[in-house]
Amino acid sequence: MIRLSHAAISEIARLKAKRHEPDLKFRLSVQPSCCLALAYTMTFDAVTYPDDQLYDCSGIQVIVDPESLTVVNGLTIDYSEDLMGGGFRFHNPNANQSCGCGNSFSLN
Repeated sequence: MIRLSHAAISEIARLKAKRHEPDLKFRLSVQPSCCLALAYTMTFDAVTYPDDQLYDCSGIQVIVDPESLTVVNGLTIDYSEDLMGGGFRFHNPNANQSCGCGNSFSLN
């Protein structure tokens, strides 16, 4: 299960609206990283593959590929703004260490 905070939902909806493609879905995945073992990637995608898991988070369609699903299961994504600008924040119960950037992590 993936959770999006109200702030994350608002920001994803805002970014999606700028693309003027209503069929796009929010794709969340994990890729190898040079900082720590893994990093989150977020894109918009019109294609859903048969093995993908699809979540509806208050109207935001979230796609997760099967390889990433075990790593992000239970993940909560938040969005906040501070003096340095806005950014997504990831709260992953599976991570035992996170980088200062907040986008890369290692597993338990």
